[in-house]
Amino acid sequence: MTMNNPNKPNIAPHPVLPEYYESPEDRRKRVDQMFDASAEHYDWICNIMSFGSGVMYRRQALLRNGLKEGMKVLDVGAGTGVVSLLAQEIVGDTGHVSALDPSKGMLGEAKRLGVKHTTMGLGEALPYPDDTFDMLTMGFALRHVADLSVTFKEYRRVLKPGGKILLLEISRPDSKIGTMFLKAYMKGVVPLATRIFRRSADAQELMRYYWDTIEQCVRPETIVEALSKEDLLSVKRHAVMGVFSEYTGIKPAPAK
Repeated sequence: MTMNNPNKPNIAPHPVLPEYYESPEDRRKRVDQMFDASAEHYDWICNIMSFGSGVMYRRQALLRNGLKEGMKVLDVGAGTGVVSLLAQEIVGDTGHVSALDPSKGMLGEAKRLGVKHTTMGLGEALPYPDDTFDMLTMGFALRHVADLSVTFKEYRRVLKPGGKILLLEISRPDSKIGTMFLKAYMKGVVPLATRIFRRSADAQELMRYYWDTIEQCVRPETIVEALSKEDLLSVKRHAVMGVFSEYTGIKPAPAK
C-alpha cells in the first residue's frame, strides 16, 4: 500500500468545510457518519436528483470507456453499488467486480442490492496486490478522498499494465449563472425534497454537503494534472453537458 510522503504537498480535492468538521483529521469520521446514516435513502435521492437518468448514464460511460465481458474491475467509493452492479452485468460470469467503500452502511445496501464482492477500505490505501485490475472505476466520490496524489498513485499501482482508470464526477459549471442554478437545485431543492419525502435530517445534511464539496472542489485541470503526474497515458477529461466529468488514464506497459 502507498504511504503518504511527508515531503510531497497534499492535494486535497477541496478545503476544510468547517460547517461539517473542524480539521482534515476530522473529515473522514464525519463523512463516514453522514453516509452510514443516509445509506437507506441514498439511491432514492440520486434517482430523483438525476431525473431517473443516472443509471443509464453510468452504463453508457462504462461501455464508452471499454468495459467488456471477462474483465476484472475495482469500483472505489462504490457506495450502494450502482456502478458495481452495472459492471457485474457487463463483465458477466467470466469477469469479477470488487466494490470498495469506507462506509459500512453503504456497503450493506450494496450487498442487499446484489453486489457480490465488497470490502471496507479507502482509495488512498487499497488492500489489493499490484497489477490486479483491468479497470478501476469511481463514481462521484473523488471529492471525498483526502489526497489526490496518494489516491492516484494507489490507483495506478493496482491496475494491470494497459489497465484503465475511469473517474466519474460532477464539476461546477464554468458560468456563474450555471453555477447559481445548479446550486439552487442541489443545495436547495434536493435537500428539501429529501427531508420532506424521506424524513431524514441526516440525508438532508449529506445532500447539502454534497453540493458544498462540488462548489469547493479543485478545478478539472488540477485533477487532470494530478493524474498526469502518475505517468499515466492518454490522460484526459471528457465533459458531458458541461457538468459531468469523465477522467481517464491508462497504465503503461513496462518497457521491453
